[in-house]
Parts: sequence; C-alpha cells; structure tokens
Amino acid sequence: MMNQAGRLIVVLSVVFSFALTPRVVAAQQQEQTAIEVFQVLELPITTTDATLVKTKNGYFLKCVLANSSEFRQLGFRYALAVVDSTNTPSAIVSRNEGFRLAPYQTKTITFKTPLRLNLKGDERFVLMVEQVVGADYVWDVLKSKDSLAAYIGGDYSVMPKVLRVSNHVDSIMPLRLMF
Repeated sequence: MMNQAGRLIVVLSVVFSFALTPRVVAAQQQEQTAIEVFQVLELPITTTDATLVKTKNGYFLKCVLANSSEFRQLGFRYALAVVDSTNTPSAIVSRNEGFRLAPYQTKTITFKTPLRLNLKGDERFVLMVEQVVGADYVWDVLKSKDSLAAYIGGDYSVMPKVLRVSNHVDSIMPLRLMF
C-alpha cells in the first residue's frame, strides 16, 4: 500500500511538471530583437550581445558591457538608430544610462528605461556608445552622429575620434590639510 502511494506521487509530479513546462517556458521567452553594435575602439567600454527586449511598457536595452580599463565606469550615453529597409535611419534615440562597472569587469545589464518605438518589423537596429563617464575621466566621441550615419550608409572607413577629459564632478577629491 505504501509502495503504491509513493509511485502515485511520482507519477503525478511528473505529469504536473510536463503540464506546467510550456507555460513556464513561454513566460521566460520574451520577444528579443538583435542589435548591431558599432564599436568605438578608443572607448574603455565594449558592448556586445545587444538586444531589445519587448515588454508591455516598451523595449528595454539588454547588453553585455565589458570595462577594459583600470578605471571604474559610472554610465554612458548611447545612440540607437532604427534603420529601415532602404538603409535610411527612420529614428535615432539617444539615452543616458547609469551603471557601476569595476575595472576589468564584464556584466550583463538590462536598462529599465523603456524605449517607445513604433516598429513595422523590417527594421534593423544599430547601437553606438557616444560617451562613457568614469569616476576619473569622461570619454566623448567627437562627431558621433556623422560617424554613425557613415556606418549605417556602409562607409566603414570613417573612424570616430574620442576625446578624454578629467572628470572633476564624480572624482574623489583628496583631503587637503591646512596648517
């Protein structure tokens, strides 16, 4: 009698696990759209595996960020171009996002600022980091819109230039003793 009850419990648990599996998988699979990344090699941040995750509030940007410098990074500004089938940008969205990335750290991040996009379904997306804010320095891409427009148009010879300046706002000031 006890042996049959144990078998019944095992059979029922297997049946219920198979019955619930499609719902769990469907809930975990969100509609994701791949994004092409225009890498600016002089920046200390490398962005890979960028996707747009569709939610009820809009699209969230999900990507892998890698800090290739010895400085702590605090955030960045990016431009996301929506390119139609004729290779013409129909929209360019620019956002500032904050994060904390230790030196030489890699992290997968989903930014919760929703992007409201009206998409037809035949677009491609191009992501470019325009500015990186670190605790010690700020890296700014000069003429980033021109570089992005050339890249979208197929001219890969235009290499963006990066200006690095000291960050006097977010850096930790040394304690000065007055005698």
